[in-house]
Amino acid sequence: MIHCSAFRRLKHKTQVFVAHEGDHFRTRLTHTIEVGQVARTIAKTLNLNSELTEVIALAHDLGHTPFAHVGEDALKLKMAKYGGFDHNAQAIKIVTSLENHYAEFDGLNLSWETLEGIAKHNGPVLGILPYTLQDYTKRHDLELLTHASAEAQVAAISDDIAYNNHDLDDGLRANLFTDSDISNLPIVGECYAEVDAKYPNLDLIRRRHEALRRIFGVMVEDVINTSSDLMQNSGAKSSQDVRELSSAVIQFSPETFEKLSEIRTYLFKHMYRSERVNVMRRRAKYVINGLFDVFMNDMSLLPGRWASKGSELERARLISDYLAGMTDGYADRRYTELTSGT
Repeated sequence: MIHCSAFRRLKHKTQVFVAHEGDHFRTRLTHTIEVGQVARTIAKTLNLNSELTEVIALAHDLGHTPFAHVGEDALKLKMAKYGGFDHNAQAIKIVTSLENHYAEFDGLNLSWETLEGIAKHNGPVLGILPYTLQDYTKRHDLELLTHASAEAQVAAISDDIAYNNHDLDDGLRANLFTDSDISNLPIVGECYAEVDAKYPNLDLIRRRHEALRRIFGVMVEDVINTSSDLMQNSGAKSSQDVRELSSAVIQFSPETFEKLSEIRTYLFKHMYRSERVNVMRRRAKYVINGLFDVFMNDMSLLPGRWASKGSELERARLISDYLAGMTDGYADRRYTELTSGT
């Protein structure tokens, strides 16, 4: 997984802040590495297949567009009449066909369990499927209506743990809020209080990171304890049993989930919808919409194998693949080259 081109490009894709805003903010790549580490730890503790868990975690964001979720939202609107877009579905296309570097197979030659985990680690895939999943599941049934394996569920919840923790860190670094501001949040306030009690007069940065470390630990321990009980009480004896259960076996406790919901609400208001981030959101929409329209009008502007003279549907889907694979910087440069750049 880590040897594929799509994985390397995550280095230059936004997590929350675009790369040029600072060297210490998370990128989509560093986020993915953190998710992989969390997932591996939880899987080993629960006696699950840690290798399968880690590879699903490392692949979970391969299909993300440039400019994070706002880029995906823009591309999804453009693709609404051409079969839709979803980053999990796009990840399946990447690992089964777009990464076509090898002589004997397209994609990365991954196991069924890995592909299933990438497609539905967030739960059963219901409703109208993006065309990428429709096309692939006609050839290779991923049983999209059931839950994924426990390993894939661990990868999904590790994503939640990683971003809840590092988005607090990045928001503090960006001065979108202060340590004092977030000390009123559940879990966060308790962890700061623990640090203050054990290490009085600790300098600001050490105090902050000690508290964040404890927040991280609270989430991981809660998932391990809750999921261990759920797995034991579920009666499941195999991965297939887990898939056929009515609910996931890897979960936060209801109490911790409620507290994390309050933290996410705070981050949404004070970080994800802050003016600093909204500037990037507005720019991202211009770039994705502009590039899509420019390429639809003139496919010769696409490089090499991407240039096509097929139907409107075929052209739109090719452009979608091309745009989704772009890094933030490359998308921005191409937009500036091909438009007025405003």
